[in-house]
Amino acid sequence: MTIRVMLVDDQALLRTGFRMVLTAQQDMEVTAEAGDGAEALAILRQTPVDVVLMDVRMPNVDGVEATRRICEGGEGGPGSPKVLILTTFDLDEYAFSALKSGASGFMLKDVPPGDLLEAIRAVHSGDAVVAPSTTRRLIDRFSSVLPATATEPVAKELERLTEREREVLTLIAQGLSNGEIAARLVLSEATVKTHVGRILAKLGLRDRVQAVVLAYETGLVRAGS
Repeated sequence: MTIRVMLVDDQALLRTGFRMVLTAQQDMEVTAEAGDGAEALAILRQTPVDVVLMDVRMPNVDGVEATRRICEGGEGGPGSPKVLILTTFDLDEYAFSALKSGASGFMLKDVPPGDLLEAIRAVHSGDAVVAPSTTRRLIDRFSSVLPATATEPVAKELERLTEREREVLTLIAQGLSNGEIAARLVLSEATVKTHVGRILAKLGLRDRVQAVVLAYETGLVRAGS
């Protein structure tokens, strides 16, 4: 199956570089490009796309708002595309909001080509692609926008989880991979994967990225912990 990718960035040179890397792959093709979120949304109404590589800081409609519309409004039509955020990180205060809006991943623009390709494939298959180290840095970076205490309606959602599932969610939010969680809790990776699936299902979450956001919003984990 060929993965149809859309490039959304206001810098044409960057789009050219990404396009060269992607079109060299047998399982990928760049089906559309846009210079800002507004243009991207208009194109998505007419062009089938599987994965959108989305910049954050752009004129007109920025990447955060475009991501929200794509993920919540189905701007891509049936089988709306997954969104992978590409940003410079140190400058983009909006990355956390983009993940909360439904983006399936977060990566730096200087990511090695191989890592970018694997991230696109992972997002297309339904996984999230925020590396554990990046998760920790991201949460620390945006701790100022996270509430100091849990909000009652959201905190009650955690009551649906078993004690073990809360423990697993805590470790996910701390940036541990399934393998690391398995080692910490002396479980098999298959068991951890089952726990993760149940957590997402019970809380109505799309992926691990949203699980991390919820864990910090409810106060289950604090930035820097």
